[in-house]
Amino acid sequence: MKRLIRAVVTVCALSLAGTAAAADFEVLMLNKGTDGKTMGFSPSFLQVEPGDTVTFIPVDKGHNAETILDMIPAEAQTWKGKIDEQFTVTLTAPGLYGFKCNPHLNMGMVGLIQVGDDRHNMTDMLNVKLPGKAQARMAELFAKTSPR
Repeated sequence: MKRLIRAVVTVCALSLAGTAAAADFEVLMLNKGTDGKTMGFSPSFLQVEPGDTVTFIPVDKGHNAETILDMIPAEAQTWKGKIDEQFTVTLTAPGLYGFKCNPHLNMGMVGLIQVGDDRHNMTDMLNVKLPGKAQARMAELFAKTSPR
């Protein structure tokens, strides 16, 4: 009987630990962001933990989300969503992830995710050249990063 109780307690503890370990976030792709700017993600900045997932949701037509070349941790995987399709990415490598809507990059449609407290790749990201509006918006997003 003691073994049965111990087994039940162990299973319950493991199932609770599994559900508490990862969180799910949503990023909306919009013609007008919640910040009032045209072509935006909402939110455009997220701070998550390794193992968390982010689902990109095309609320308005004509958008996608994909990583920006040289704006993710070296050990991370790139991603590229299709136009008008929802998709989910799991972020495992700590650091900063820059992402864009490819059709609207010139209009400044970019976003930033910080995974954990790590910002080790920020210096490299600051050297990446983006079109004017995208560069300005990304600078605003970098200002939001911080160690917790």
